[in-house]
Amino acid sequence: MNPREITALIAYAVRLDPRLTVATDAEADERLAQWCDLLADVPATAPHPEGRDWNAAWAVRQHIATSPYRIQPSDVSRPWWTFRRDILGRHVDPTPHVDPDDEAAYRAALTTTRHAVETGQAPAQTRTALPAGSRAERDQADAARLAALGGYIPRDLDDTFDAHRPVRAERRRLTVAGQPDPYTVPCPWAACRASAGQRCQTAGRPRVNFHHARIDAARAGAAA
Repeated sequence: MNPREITALIAYAVRLDPRLTVATDAEADERLAQWCDLLADVPATAPHPEGRDWNAAWAVRQHIATSPYRIQPSDVSRPWWTFRRDILGRHVDPTPHVDPDDEAAYRAALTTTRHAVETGQAPAQTRTALPAGSRAERDQADAARLAALGGYIPRDLDDTFDAHRPVRAERRRLTVAGQPDPYTVPCPWAACRASAGQRCQTAGRPRVNFHHARIDAARAGAAA
């Protein structure tokens, strides 16, 4: 806190406990200097990740309400250091938005974030709790999100990898073209009988295209 904030805090304490009233300006100046020395690194307010925010005025009120002794600046600073240890114990350093290969910048970003938390200028970053629901429900929600996103791999990389995974590339091409996917059904052609997910065969060798009967089956399945 700065001297203006500390002056206001002392005035609040005097209003709650008139015994703290001093007789001369010299005594008031001496008390202000003492409080400024001990509270210079104590913020007036600070956020807590669980909503139990720090407030120096509340610390003053709590002491006057519960202790028969006249308040001292240490009665404000001690609760702050307890609060500070608590939030730092909960804090997890976030990944800085800087080049991780630039070690100096990376460390500086971490230091800046931690200093902001230590001084009450920023809330502590805590670990994210698991979402509600059963494991099956969470897996289903994750699958839905991935389906909406189209997967982790960017489209340009997908195109590059297609040369090494022809089956997936063919299925993606059919989907983009709005055509039925024969891989979703087994081939009904008696001489083939390829299973779903397998290419059609001729004399035991994979074909470059699908039997017409399988395409018709896939089209019928898509329309059902």
